[in-house]
Amino acid sequence: MIRHTVVFNLKHAHGSLMEKAFLRDALVLKEIPGVKKFEQLRQTSKKNDYEFGFSMEFADQAAYTAYNEHAKHVKFVKERWDREVEKFLEIDYEPI
Repeated sequence: MIRHTVVFNLKHAHGSLMEKAFLRDALVLKEIPGVKKFEQLRQTSKKNDYEFGFSMEFADQAAYTAYNEHAKHVKFVKERWDREVEKFLEIDYEPI
C-alpha cells in the first residue's frame, strides 16, 4: 500500500469562488481507477503554513504509477495545479 499525500497553498484568496472551484474540480482525481480513500483536508496546525491537503491510497506501485500517468491526472496538473498552486510539499508513504 502507498499513501500519497500533498499539502499546498493556492494562489487564490481564502474562501474565494476560485478556491472553491479548484477544490471542487480536484474531486475528479478520486474517479481515477486505483484511487482509494481520497480525502481533501484543511490544515489546522499552526506549526506550518500550508492550508490544504489531499490524501489517497493505492494498492501498490503499479496503481500509483497508473494514477500519475492517467489522462485525468495529467490534465488536472497541467490545467489547474501548475497554474493555481502557490507552493506544495508531496510525501508518499508505505507501511513499515
